[in-house]
Parts: sequence; C-alpha cells; structure tokens
Amino acid sequence: MVCEQILGKLSEFDTSGKTIEYVDIEWHEAFKKIHKKTTDHGTELGIRMDDSILTRGLYQGDVLYADDKKIIAVNTPPCEVIRVSLTPGHEKQAAKVCYEIGNRHAPLFWGENDTFITIYNEPMLLMLQKLHGVTAEKELKKLDFDQRISASIHNHHH
Repeated sequence: MVCEQILGKLSEFDTSGKTIEYVDIEWHEAFKKIHKKTTDHGTELGIRMDDSILTRGLYQGDVLYADDKKIIAVNTPPCEVIRVSLTPGHEKQAAKVCYEIGNRHAPLFWGENDTFITIYNEPMLLMLQKLHGVTAEKELKKLDFDQRISASIHNHHH
C-alpha cells in the first residue's frame, strides 16, 4: 500500500467499528518524503509525500489511509529529550539557552510551565547544565510539533 497524502487528523474521523493501525514515525523522520514502514498490525506501507512535507512534517494523529474498515494514522513515539527550566530571577538566560540550542541546529520546543524542550544528546545536556540559572534534565517524552519554536527540524542528530 502506498500513501501519498495526509487525509486529516484522527480526531476528525468517525472511528466507530474501524480498526485503527498506527505507523511509527520517529521525530527525525517526520520531515522526510519517502518511508517504508510496517504498522503495529503488520500492514506494509510505503509513504511518498510531496515537497510540502519538508516544512509541514508528519505529526501524531495524521491519517494516511482510511476506508470502511481501517484507518492508518501516524504515531510519534516518545524519545529522549532535555527539559530546560530557568531559576526564578534568571529569565534572561532564556536568550542564552535558545542561542546555544539553535547554534547546534537542534530542534526547540515549548514545554509545560515555561520550560524548553530539545532533543537529548550528552554534550548538549552537559553544556546546558553548566549555564548559570539553568536546570537541564533528561527525560522520555512524546514531542508535540504544535509546540515547536524552531522553524525547521534539521537531521543533524539521530
């Protein structure tokens, strides 16, 4: 089966009586045009998107296929991230945090309660932990691309 467009969001579909299959698209694959995947129910899937996917991306809940019996939707699995928070009184360090993350071409997201989220790698974590007034902690999290700050996702980190 080949899917060539996003049909909408899973929340917009009537799923009653239908099997919902999920295809895992890792965060660093979200902006690629071509994929060969297998759903969680074993359906082999080719994904071939047009150039708009390079800026839009494939997000959690995007529906790639739908018929009377089955819907295939994107699942973005949790990944290791760094949650960055600022100590009260050190809010101006937000500029330094954003600069350092952007300088390493890493994606940047808004987190809950005035935090920032970026993809985990050990050098990034150590660098952020050394910044005065900044707390950086590793955790496992599903990325919410609607909370993305950086304009594009670069595939420098895998």
